Amino acid sequence: MFKFIRRLIYRHLKQMNWQALGVMLAIYVSLCWLLLKAAGETALLGDDFLYWLVVTASTVGYGDLSPASHGGKLIVALVVIPFGLGLFALTVGKLAAFSALQWRKGIMGQKDLNLHDHILVIGWNPERTTSLLKLLQLEARQYRNRNLCLCVTDEMENPLPGEIEFIRSQAFNDDEDMDRACIADASTLIVDTGTDDSTLTAALYAYSRNPQAHIIAYFRDESLSRLLKQHCPTVECAPSVSTEMLVKAAMDPGSSLLHQELLTAGSGMTQYSTTYPDGLPELSVRDLFIPLKEHYGATLIAVDLDHDGRPDLNPSLDKRIKAGSLIYYIAPGRIKNFDWQALAAR
Repeated sequence: MFKFIRRLIYRHLKQMNWQALGVMLAIYVSLCWLLLKAAGETALLGDDFLYWLVVTASTVGYGDLSPASHGGKLIVALVVIPFGLGLFALTVGKLAAFSALQWRKGIMGQKDLNLHDHILVIGWNPERTTSLLKLLQLEARQYRNRNLCLCVTDEMENPLPGEIEFIRSQAFNDDEDMDRACIADASTLIVDTGTDDSTLTAALYAYSRNPQAHIIAYFRDESLSRLLKQHCPTVECAPSVSTEMLVKAAMDPGSSLLHQELLTAGSGMTQYSTTYPDGLPELSVRDLFIPLKEHYGATLIAVDLDHDGRPDLNPSLDKRIKAGSLIYYIAPGRIKNFDWQALAAR
């Protein structure tokens, strides 16, 4: 039994885990209390005992409480301060190491997150992802201030520590790792990996885990985007438009800057969208176009009457807007609170 207890104590002391530290603190507090009681230091054993013990063990020593007897002074000098100082330093050091470990786990993407209604970016592209994250931050601050999380499989650290959440996964279809990214609770999923094949796999997995989320997948090959749409009809595929942008800039000078301004929320007029709420009467594009310009300085450019992801650009003035229709507009900033009653009354 003695050997078993000795091995048990040695193992816990060697590992110095929280359980061992707790046992040592309990033994230390109990021993100090018993020794002081034996020395007759009843004034130190009242409600302020733990306060006095911590202050004395940490060598702060305010002096408001102190032993009165010769034996009590010896106990403080030989037991309370030497052992207490070591335990105090050990506890503070372990707390500091634990805090540093948690911070490091966050940087390395090893922490379990607790997110809801967040934007989850899946994949890492050195040329594009950092800019994507910064633009998403800007947009998220304007709209519902949603959290942003990046999930990667690359051997890397959080590119924006303290600004976004970060998860490093073994694979984009690993259930345990993707659960840490709270994929099932995300409201928006952006899939943009290094290759189209990986993007297709990640998008299919994301759709299977969270089909209600708004999922956007970036493809260079349009044939893969069509294949994904066959299996996941609600996924929005964003093809590369760099070639089209070059052609427009060549034929219509200034088009590249125009498109950049429409897409960037940080400067100039930007394209936004909103949903026509329930409980309001139908109205035509003509009835909304002028009031929108007069009240908010915004220009209506498209409507998605069925909310099927296929907006009607430059709609005719007679088109009828009904509840649930998605309205696209250009404005200097996102309009958070529309006075729909006043607009519909016009």
